[in-house]
Amino acid sequence: MLWRLIRAHLGPYAGAVAAVALMQLIATASSLYLPNLNADIIDNGVATGNTTYILHRGAVMLAVAVVNVLATVVVARTASSTSSGIARDLRRELFDRVTGFSSQEVSRFGAPTLISRNTNDVQQVQLVLNMGLMFMASIPIMMVGGVIMALHEDVGLSWLVAVAVPLLGVVVGAIVTRMLPWFRRMQTSIDNVNRILREQITGIRVVRAFVREDHEEARFDDANVTYTDTAVAVGKLFSMVFPLVMLVFNAASVAVLWFGAKRVDSGEMQIGALQAFMTYLAQILMSVMMGTMMSMMIPRASVSAGRIREVLGTPSSVVDTPDPRPLPHGPLTVELRDVDFSYPGAEQPVLQGISLSAEPGRMTAVIGSTGAGKTTLINLIPRLYDVTGGAVLIGGTDIRDVSLEDLWHRMGLIPQKPFLFTGTVASNLRYGDPDASDERLWEALRVAQADDFVRAMSGGLDAPIAEGGTNVSGGQRQRLAIARALVRRPTVYLFDDAFSALDVATDARLRSALRPFTRDAAVIVVAQRVSTIIDADHIIVLDAGRIVGSGRHTELLESCPTYAEIVASQAPAEEEAA
Repeated sequence: MLWRLIRAHLGPYAGAVAAVALMQLIATASSLYLPNLNADIIDNGVATGNTTYILHRGAVMLAVAVVNVLATVVVARTASSTSSGIARDLRRELFDRVTGFSSQEVSRFGAPTLISRNTNDVQQVQLVLNMGLMFMASIPIMMVGGVIMALHEDVGLSWLVAVAVPLLGVVVGAIVTRMLPWFRRMQTSIDNVNRILREQITGIRVVRAFVREDHEEARFDDANVTYTDTAVAVGKLFSMVFPLVMLVFNAASVAVLWFGAKRVDSGEMQIGALQAFMTYLAQILMSVMMGTMMSMMIPRASVSAGRIREVLGTPSSVVDTPDPRPLPHGPLTVELRDVDFSYPGAEQPVLQGISLSAEPGRMTAVIGSTGAGKTTLINLIPRLYDVTGGAVLIGGTDIRDVSLEDLWHRMGLIPQKPFLFTGTVASNLRYGDPDASDERLWEALRVAQADDFVRAMSGGLDAPIAEGGTNVSGGQRQRLAIARALVRRPTVYLFDDAFSALDVATDARLRSALRPFTRDAAVIVVAQRVSTIIDADHIIVLDAGRIVGSGRHTELLESCPTYAEIVASQAPAEEEAA
């Protein structure tokens, strides 16, 4: 899984990878040559007292050491830039894929895990890739070359290599195998910590309003303790590796000295050769230890790679058509023909047999009790979800035959929960049209009944807006979201309960100002408050996903018991104020 993910993104960095491999070959070869030079100086220079020979071989040794250092620096820099570049590409690809998801895929994964997959999981892959590039060639070359050079120095001690290396591999392999399931649990626990922390930060006012701080602290503490226990379990296994590695390493060194000293004493081996053999054994075991570090990082990175590939391999349920049909210019009619919709895994459809038509210059309203399917219906029009039956048409064309960009360009959606971005009032309004002038922004604010409080803010259009619009009230946030849609001047307006945070008087003034502004557009309003849609040209009444009434306000009062019940349940004063 990890290799497939990395291989798929290595293409642009093939030259860098080749350069890393070449530099590693040079660095490793020089590292293997240095002990041989050192042994030669001891046995043929120091032992004979030949100063000229010592200086000559010492100069060669110094040159080889300089080459080793330069090659190692190039490897480190290139590996770091390559791994960072691939991590950047992965994050960009993940971001592009997530932004292309429909609401269905976003809900399936959840925001916290999508965030951690784009940050923590990519970081794990980057770390193991960086280590892999730094040691991908040097570890096997060092192991094989070290064995060859050690045998060249003395064959009689080769059995020590044959014992030490497999023993170290078995010990490390057993520990790494046990660490893999713990890494999976660690990534899941990170998701849980992110999810709970995000909920608490986003819903801090709700938490305080219901005095649930202790409960939320307990929830976070449970998730935090679970993550801590998992990390501690991984740490305990990790802590066993280096003592065991050093035990094998030091035991092998003692064995070399013990048996090598006997061979030196018997004249079968020279002192320089013994020292070189010890160095080669140390290099072999060091390469095994580096491989150990890599092997400990690979399981966690493999889990992360699987989570990344899961996102990248998930297609959006809403896909753009390869042969889009252009929408006609000018006003457009929105039509739903016998529409059905079911959420994945749901036993019952949310919407059944919905048919309606929203014409330009007319306000079409949808009302119903909570859970009737109002928001789901309005989300089908901009293809946030695709219908499971029937068709949604705009300008007489099935929206599945229209390019998503063209479709969304014609829509102005004001969601049930308005969201503002970090920036200023102007930057949020220009989200609808980046080229909009200040005069156009003020016009949209005036229609949305927001110009008065924006003028009162320090800076006016340049007044700062915090993330999510948390520094303005709920009603102000809704009016700014409405103004943002008005700046765009779309041909279809979709108001998803966008007046719920407004008082009745402001609601009435806004609807009155909205009428002439949207006279050439189709307007669809979802509402729970009767006063919001009392003057609509056409009202659709939903109940349990079906249309149970259709007409104007006065007609529905007489012909639709569900609508009459909704009207009766709301305060008479509110209806009169409308």
